[in-house]
Amino acid sequence: MAWLFNEEQYTKRYRDALSDGVDLMYLSAYNWLSGMVTDSEPSVDAGAGDYFNTNPPPKNIHSHTTHSRAFIAQHSNRPVVLITSGGTTVPLENQTVRFIDNFSAGTRGATSAEYFLDAGYAVIFLHRQFSLLPYSRHYSHSTNCFLDFLAEGQDGEVVAKQEYKDKMLEVSRKYNAAKRDNRLLLLPFTTVSEYLWALKEIAVLMQPLGRLGLFYLAAAVSDFFIPSDRLSEHKIQSSEIPKQRQYGTINPSRSGGTSSAQAKKLMIDLDPVPKFLKNLVEGWAPEGMIVSFKLETDPSILVQKAQAALDRYSHHLVIGNLLSTRKWEVVFVAPNAEEHWIRVPSHRRVKSVSGQDGIMQRPSMAALTKDAEPLTQDELTDTTELEIESLIVPEVIELHQNHIQAHVVPGETSAGK
Repeated sequence: MAWLFNEEQYTKRYRDALSDGVDLMYLSAYNWLSGMVTDSEPSVDAGAGDYFNTNPPPKNIHSHTTHSRAFIAQHSNRPVVLITSGGTTVPLENQTVRFIDNFSAGTRGATSAEYFLDAGYAVIFLHRQFSLLPYSRHYSHSTNCFLDFLAEGQDGEVVAKQEYKDKMLEVSRKYNAAKRDNRLLLLPFTTVSEYLWALKEIAVLMQPLGRLGLFYLAAAVSDFFIPSDRLSEHKIQSSEIPKQRQYGTINPSRSGGTSSAQAKKLMIDLDPVPKFLKNLVEGWAPEGMIVSFKLETDPSILVQKAQAALDRYSHHLVIGNLLSTRKWEVVFVAPNAEEHWIRVPSHRRVKSVSGQDGIMQRPSMAALTKDAEPLTQDELTDTTELEIESLIVPEVIELHQNHIQAHVVPGETSAGK
């Protein structure tokens, strides 16, 4: 792909930032310790500073920042996308046995990562531990058990079954190419705290990339959490009900009733997770392009909620989707633009294990929106299964190229001006 930017310009910008005394390690450490942005940055949500002041950095944050710093420096002359993927957990104890989880297998993020890699991007993949990963996702889901693709050869060796060889070879070649070029960095998280710390630190490290940086925030992030200083240290014992006492925010208590088992209740007092998009837009990555996702179950409020998020955080794109149709229908909501629907035709949708379009069947929004266009004859005759991410990512890339071109270099003119 021929990128519409001056590689030398952005490479020089990155190196100049280092030579002019912008020590990225120091900047990262400063933000780590203070939990606040520097005075030179625009004001952002104070709740973020409070969060990082009261919730200590996770053990893996140093490893994540070390690997990210080297990766970003290597790819300073190409677009770099940070993809977040999978759900976050909210622990109920410091030594965690129980936790609240968010619904997400990581399909959107893992699939999108492959298409970004195909387009020449370097990808930082910040993912829920054990969720789907680029390339291995083809064989890690219950519908595609890896052993089903293998057979015993004539001489007792393990071989791929003939009907799967072409697909396996294609996936293997792409994976090995990304690995050879070091264009895919995998960074795991589990808890919401691990996710937020990593997002902040990586975003700060991506600042020298300027508009070459892209944030594709597909993770399902918890809306509520228990602050670390209010967590029970050990496993909450259901058999031990303390008198006139709470385990931080966890309150096992008795109420009226004839049975002690019926009377036991676990009361959980959760705090809202601060909204970090504003910090990303105005403080951590002020020049990068930021894409967020909005998942709803009620089709009547989807676009409204997406537009509200756009208005509140002033970022670049919200991709809205419904729980029931997310595999084959999304809507783009961007500033100063009409809503834009992307759909996979019904005859090309990837089937679930049941052979249906999805586990939950609901009517498409196509009949309710004005840009539902009839299919051409060629589209009707093509029955190849189509992943919706193959349609989403090219359009996001086009918007990102426009974002890059909108940058006006002093002494130069922009094609968009």
